[in-house]
Amino acid sequence: MRIRFALCLLLFSGGPAFAQATDTALLIGGCQGCHGVNGQGGHGIPSIQAAHSRDEFIAMMRAFSANERPATVMGRISRGYTAEQIAILSAHYARPQ
Repeated sequence: MRIRFALCLLLFSGGPAFAQATDTALLIGGCQGCHGVNGQGGHGIPSIQAAHSRDEFIAMMRAFSANERPATVMGRISRGYTAEQIAILSAHYARPQ
């Protein structure tokens, strides 16, 4: 019982930094299914790895969400992300500034 408590305490004591790392990993994982582990794309799916600036990436996601950019599934997928999550994804996938 004490081991479980200690493990829970360890996992949840990381606070926001631990939650942010987990959230980022989950967000990136959602993209990897189609765009590849590194965002390289392939088989008709475009690369998102360093293909756009952060501002371009965010603008594209907003356009997908508003159905202003043609897409097969990205319109539906993009509507599931908050502005903060899109910013996190853009920081990960965008060209270095």
